[in-house]
Amino acid sequence: MARDPRIPANYQTIMPYLIINDASKFIAFTKNVFGAKETYKAMRDESKIMHAEIIIGECTVMLADTTDKYKTQTTGLFVYVDNADETFKKAIETGANVITDVADHPYGRSGGVTDPFGNTWWITSVK
Repeated sequence: MARDPRIPANYQTIMPYLIINDASKFIAFTKNVFGAKETYKAMRDESKIMHAEIIIGECTVMLADTTDKYKTQTTGLFVYVDNADETFKKAIETGANVITDVADHPYGRSGGVTDPFGNTWWITSVK
């Protein structure tokens, strides 16, 4: 499928948008575990992120800190990485909890974790 030229660069047809507690620490988690790059951040005040964007691989994830109006909205994310075992280990070392250990599946080597912010990550690499 060809890229829709009306969609801005670094954006996809569908992108997750997370409303979470401590968005700054979430960004640090994704940088450490997945090599995410922060591409945009607007602050609500000195400590609360109003809107931020990170890129993992070729995909943008949008996020913000919770407010009285916008409550926590966590999600499940499926991410392909170069080495599921190494990335899974890094996630655990960075505060994630194991859902399922890394194992071989028809779609690749995959394991699940819950990050410290309540999101589920299915960390997968091609065999």
